[in-house]
Parts: sequence; structure tokens; C-alpha cells
Amino acid sequence: MSSQTDVLFDWMVLSFVQGIGSANARQLVAFFGSPKEVLMQSKEQLIRVPGIGSITAKQFNTDDAFRKAELEMKFIEKYKIDCHLFLDEDYPFRLKQCDDAPILIFSKGSQTPTHRATISIVGTRLPSEYGKHHCKRIISELKDSGINPIIVSGLAHGIDACAHKSALELGLTTIGVLAHGLDRIYPVNNKALAMELLHNGRLITEFPHGVFPAAGNFISRNRIIAGLSDLTIVVESKAKGGSLVTADFAFGYNREVMAFPGRIGDERSEGCNNLIKYNKAGLLATVDDLVRQMNWDLKLKTKQAKQLDLFSQLTDTAKQLLDWLRAHPDSTIDEITKNSGIQPKEVPATLLDLEFGHLVKVLPGKIYRVF
Repeated sequence: MSSQTDVLFDWMVLSFVQGIGSANARQLVAFFGSPKEVLMQSKEQLIRVPGIGSITAKQFNTDDAFRKAELEMKFIEKYKIDCHLFLDEDYPFRLKQCDDAPILIFSKGSQTPTHRATISIVGTRLPSEYGKHHCKRIISELKDSGINPIIVSGLAHGIDACAHKSALELGLTTIGVLAHGLDRIYPVNNKALAMELLHNGRLITEFPHGVFPAAGNFISRNRIIAGLSDLTIVVESKAKGGSLVTADFAFGYNREVMAFPGRIGDERSEGCNNLIKYNKAGLLATVDDLVRQMNWDLKLKTKQAKQLDLFSQLTDTAKQLLDWLRAHPDSTIDEITKNSGIQPKEVPATLLDLEFGHLVKVLPGKIYRVF
């Protein structure tokens, strides 16, 4: 194996050790220096690590994890599965910002998550015609507006399937997040949909092959749906349900949440109404509400014309910085200062000018992106 494959394998083994979550794995590697070093430690040494108790250390058994990792490496090679380590550049950057993001994710498809606007749409498995209508409508309005977002959902029956199908019909990229390995599709009735999705999207999971869709896996799946997205939309939900769990994850990640209101007394709208009632979600009626909530601009053509005019008035330094950001989207000010070739003292003021000119926007974490 190459050195890069060796590193991936070591991380995979560590992630497969029973009872070691992603947070503990990172803590162990930070303490010992590398996943290989972690795997060589005795139980007595592991107990020294802050946050790793004696119970976790005693359960630290790598034999089964090595076996699973060897099988998984053969599986991803045979079926050309993409494996994304959280240290890699191709790991979805929004998910990377979440403290509980998995160390590894597995994926397959023709499209990859990008820096384009990404929206998750979730809801009940038994939607009303009202719910399906508004799910289709909001995706159509997003397409017509020129935003053209990536649509993320969980490939379940109901609203999930409606969101994926609507995105595919409109030519939008869509991502299905699975609660099991990539050697199966659940529910089986959505296998044809999953195959369609592979041609204009991607299937993503944190679970290796052989993992079945157990109940607890859906909660883990829901956090990834929320973590991949700028915004989570709940279309219809009872007072309790998986889509509300996804909304809670999004809320906890400081991501935006919106919900369609429903008729009082309708159990399929109770969850959405409660999200709005308790200020955990913005009320969504039309794409205009979404644009205001996200501070996105619907009038893209008008805006682009204005930007061209502004571009002609920019200083050479501002043009250089704008060109650099187009080639290196979602960069921090430290990355810009270090790598753009612009004098460090000029970077803050130039960024501010571009921001005031609506040519660059600032994302959470002081990340800069060209509009």
C-alpha cells in the first residue's frame, strides 16, 4: 500500500474500534501523534488520555477493527467507492465544521458536494398532497430563481423521495445520505431512485458495507444531512419524528432551519408549527422567505450586471484578490494573506471593499466566498 493508503487504513481501523467515536479518535491521535501510534498503545497508556476512561480503554480491541478495515479496503477498491478522510480536501467542508463529524465517509456518484448553496429537505414518510405540492414547488422556485442549490435528503419514502425526484426532474444535483453501507439500498422500493441519483448526484454514508439500517443509524444519518447543508427545510412532520431530529442537529450546528406552516390540528403539520412557534425555524411560504433568511439574492442576472460594472471600477489589487478567491473558494483571511500574493497589510481593507460592493460575502467562521 502507498503511504497515503496506509494512513487511510490506520484511520479506518481506529474508526472501526468499538466504543471509540470520532471525538475520542481525534483526542487519541492528538495525544499520541498518529492513528498508527494509537493502535500500538496498551490499555494502561490509553487511560492516560484526557477523556478516555478505564471502561473505554479496556474495551479497546483492535483485532476485529483490523479485520473489518481489511474487508472494507477490498470493498471500496472493487466497487470504486470514494473514501473521504476528514483531513482530506475533498471532505465536505460544511460537515467538517461540525464537532461530531465522522472521521470517514464513503460515497459514490457522478457529482461531489461543492461550495454551491446546499439545502436539505426532510419530512414525514407519509406526506399529504399539501406537503408533496410544497416540496416540489419550493425546489422549482429555487431552480427558477437561479440559485440552483444541491438538494440533500435521506432517500426515505415520502418527502425525502419527493425532494430527490423533484431535484432530478429539474436537473439539480441531489445527495442521498444513507443509514447503512453502500452495499444495499433501504428502502428497497427506492433502489431505482438511488440509481438515478448516482447519475446526477451522490450517495453518502459513514457506515461501511455490511451495516444494516438499524434504528440508531438513522439518527447518525440525520446529523450528516444537517451537517452537509447551509439550510434545513422541514416540509411536514408530526410532533415527534426523524425530520425534527435533523432540524435539531441543524439548529445545534448554527445552521438555518425553515419549516412550512400547516393547518392547526393537522398532526402532519404539528412538528413544523412547533418549530416556528418556538423560534427554532423560520416560516417558509415562498422562495422569497428563504432568500431573506439566507441573505441570498434572487436577482442574479441584475446582480451579475452590477458586479461587472463594479469590477471595472476595482483597483488592480481588488481584482487580483477577487480572481484568487474564485480559484480558491471559501478561504479564511489567514489563507488569503498567506497564499494570494497580496501584501498582508492590504488584505483586510481590500476584502472589506469587496464585501461592501457585494462581490464577496463572509460565511460563519470568517470564511470568504465570491458571490
